[in-house]
Amino acid sequence: MSWVVVAGERVLKMKKAVRYPFLDFSTPQQRERNCREELRLNRRLAPQVYLGLLALQWHEGRFALLPEDRLPAPGVTIDWLVLMRRLPEQRMLDQVIAAGTLRPEDIDAVIALLALFYRDAARTGLAPDAYLARFRREQAINRALLLQPRFASLDAGAPLDRLDAAIEARAPLLRERVLGGHVVDGHGDLRPEHVCLNDPPVVIDCLEFSAELRQVDPFDELAYLGLECAVIGAPWVARRLIEGAAAALGGRPADELIQLYTANRAVLRARLAVAHLLDAQPRTPERWIPQGERYLAQARSALDALDRG
Repeated sequence: MSWVVVAGERVLKMKKAVRYPFLDFSTPQQRERNCREELRLNRRLAPQVYLGLLALQWHEGRFALLPEDRLPAPGVTIDWLVLMRRLPEQRMLDQVIAAGTLRPEDIDAVIALLALFYRDAARTGLAPDAYLARFRREQAINRALLLQPRFASLDAGAPLDRLDAAIEARAPLLRERVLGGHVVDGHGDLRPEHVCLNDPPVVIDCLEFSAELRQVDPFDELAYLGLECAVIGAPWVARRLIEGAAAALGGRPADELIQLYTANRAVLRARLAVAHLLDAQPRTPERWIPQGERYLAQARSALDALDRG
């Protein structure tokens, strides 16, 4: 949804002029608004990374990029870019896991950052029934895609049925999280590739375009990060994240809700993986069925733990 240009120690992001059901970047005004939201929201977890906005101007037959604080200028602003500090690729969490050098203290530093973030994050006005409806709605989409005949090899029917039953059985717990003020304006896409293990760590690339998708239980996001770490080879991270955050935040939901969050995220990720094969010309098509299978295996494991209590 963005073009990204790396220029030395800086990164420039320019929104594509696209429109999807979940976002609209089709006009310069909408792209500017989104750039400002990206800057505001991501400075919550990475203030030293998100440096500001650049105006793309046209003046006397030439393009120019100007920092916002140099406006007004003689040219006409035709678009906006986000200016970021470049992060060291080898310190991104997914790369550290791949290198086999992740330490427990690295995760503890991430927990400290996220605990402060969640403690101060705005509580949402989401109604309990709306929160529950979101799980049901995503399940309907999961079923519509994962049960297509072309994906029969995934054998997704049983985990989908089990997840449906788990959501309904734990509906009171989900409602309680909202009523207890535990659903916040979070990150929305807390994956290892968005976590940089600098000192101190930073987290980038929140879902700035959807306030709804950022309305999360912190332990849902943490379960998601733990799931993603498990899929790429660090299964121990999940428990450390949950236990560390529980200590820092002074409480946590029941284990069964953590397992439900994990299973729900895993099924969603399976769906997103195989959805690549719906493209007219998918890139690396051989990748997506195995990836979907890995996520469904994680979903089954979480559902098994849920059944064991």
